[in-house]
Amino acid sequence: MNTKLILVIGGPGSGKTTLINELTKLGYVCYPEISREVTQKAQEQGIDQLFLENPLLFSELLLEGRIRQHQSAVNEHTEMVFIDRGIPDVLAYMHYKGDYYPERFDLACKEHLYHQIFLLPPWENIYTSDKQRYENFQQASEIHLHLIETYEKYGYNLIEVPKDTVENRINFILNKI
Repeated sequence: MNTKLILVIGGPGSGKTTLINELTKLGYVCYPEISREVTQKAQEQGIDQLFLENPLLFSELLLEGRIRQHQSAVNEHTEMVFIDRGIPDVLAYMHYKGDYYPERFDLACKEHLYHQIFLLPPWENIYTSDKQRYENFQQASEIHLHLIETYEKYGYNLIEVPKDTVENRINFILNKI
């Protein structure tokens, strides 16, 4: 079976996790965002924001985790898998920070491909900050622009999901697949 890998991307606080959680409740195979897990583990070790303190280490951990997710998703016995963020997100965040990353990051983006990308735009009305999300809304909007630039660099056609109810956003996505 050729499993379709479908990404849900967007800046922080755009509603990705809410959509993934709802798709999971509807019975779809979904993979969660792993950056919160990486951030939480670092916080347990006394590092408040690993991405801010050591962006390359944080990004390497994310890259490894997202490659594992990709490999696992490809082997699912289902028609499609929804994934909260993809490998190019790692590069987009490094571009946002203005930091260097090794060539293997770029190679990972070229070797691990996705079938469809749904982009959630910045939405101030639903944006919230928490212990793992350090960015303010302006920064989230800037990250959004880096995501577009990075994914387009790798030849992806981004489908923007309208700002709407969770149910309508899911229906929009399912109708586009």
